[in-house]
Formats: sequence, structure tokens, C-alpha cells
Amino acid sequence: MQKKRKIGITIEARMSATRLPGKVLKPLHGKPMLARMIERLKRVKSADIIVLATTDQPQDQPVADLAMDMGIGHYQGSSQDVLDRVLKAAKKYDIDLIVETCGDCPVIDPGTIDRQIQAFLGSDVDYVGCHLTKTLPFGLDAKLFTTKTLEEVANTTNDPPDRENVSLYIYEHPQQYKLLNIEAKGRYRRPDLRLVVDYPEDFNLIENIYKELYDQNPCFDYGDILDLFERRPDLVEINRNVVNIKVAGRKN
Repeated sequence: MQKKRKIGITIEARMSATRLPGKVLKPLHGKPMLARMIERLKRVKSADIIVLATTDQPQDQPVADLAMDMGIGHYQGSSQDVLDRVLKAAKKYDIDLIVETCGDCPVIDPGTIDRQIQAFLGSDVDYVGCHLTKTLPFGLDAKLFTTKTLEEVANTTNDPPDRENVSLYIYEHPQQYKLLNIEAKGRYRRPDLRLVVDYPEDFNLIENIYKELYDQNPCFDYGDILDLFERRPDLVEINRNVVNIKVAGRKN
């Protein structure tokens, strides 16, 4: 009988964000923003474990402490080589399938991630994402690949963008890896929205979302957010002028 794959969600998080320092522990509706994200990831039905991948720098010890307080795994490693940090976090907890997330996504959607996991398990692919053709807002989804694939990448490239952006090498090499992009349809197709926290305007929007939705329904999902935006179109304008940040590319 084939061994069941251990599915682990990894969260990359540290205090030294350049655009909004300390954002992962910034209070969001009474708890650190990262704690709110972990709350949501605990509702992903297909995952076996959640592991925080933070750095071994002293300023990031409170981030590791939060992981322990919330009963999830954690690994502290390189501040620059994020690929190595995520790979070692996965190996520490014997994870077979990595569900990669970043700690600045406090309204990440558990249902979307479950659909991504099922798509990966039901397909003969090496990578599943929602960003190859962007149809969802930034901040809702994850990137999926096996620990074996990431280890192969780690042994292949030392290019700084690859090491900083973890799965960049995989989806930049479709001739080498089979890629699957999950696309949203109908009212859910909103690539114009930003639900990730990079700037103060982003945090302001997320704060308003929690204020409007959380107390009535702590398990609010992407559909509830879209319903809120229909009632309160003014909220979308809060970070409308913020430019989406693209993953660092390779210099030719």
C-alpha cells in the first residue's frame, strides 16, 4: 500500500519587512496579524500540519514564540536563503507536500487552499498555483510542490532570486516541471483586488474587513469578503492605488 503523503502548510514570516516593518505581529482585531492567519490556516481540511519558517535572528524570536503559543510547528533558519529555510522546515517535520504561504496574508482562504491541494493530489503535476494566470486577489492562495522537488531545486540553483523566492525556479522552468494553474470564475475572478499586506493602506483595508465581518462570523471566507465589497464599495478604494508587487525576476 502506498504511503499517504504528509501535507504541510509552511508560513514564511519575519519582523524585518522593508515596506511595513513588524507587520506580522501588528495587532489585527485584538490579535497579532500572523495569529489571525494561523487561525484561518487551521481550517484547511486537507493539511496535516502547519509549520512557521522564520529566521534565527533575535528580532524574530517573538515570531517563533507565537508559533509555539498557537500549537503549530516552527523552524528558525537563514534570513536570506528562504528556500533553504522552507526546505529544512519541511524536512524537520517529515512533510512530503509543501503548501507554501507567506505571513502577510491574514484573510487567506482555507477553501481555496483545499481546492489547490485536491487538484495537486488528483493530477500528475509538480506544481500548483493560482498566480501563473492571475484571476484571484493577491493574498488568498498558496503554492504547492513536493519537498523532493524543492530539494532538487536547492541542489540546482544558487541564483539569489531563486533562493529568496523559494518556488520561483520551479514555475520559471515549465519545460522541466509540470505546472497547473487554478483559475477563479464568475464573481470570484477578481485579480484587481489586493488582500495581502505590504503597505499601510493594505493593513487598513484588512482591518476594516475584520471589523465588519469577524465578530459575526470568525470563519468568513472569500465570498463573504466579496459580499462586503458589494455593500461597501468604498473599502476597495482604500488600497486601490497601491501597485501589486511582483516577484523579483532574473536579470539577463
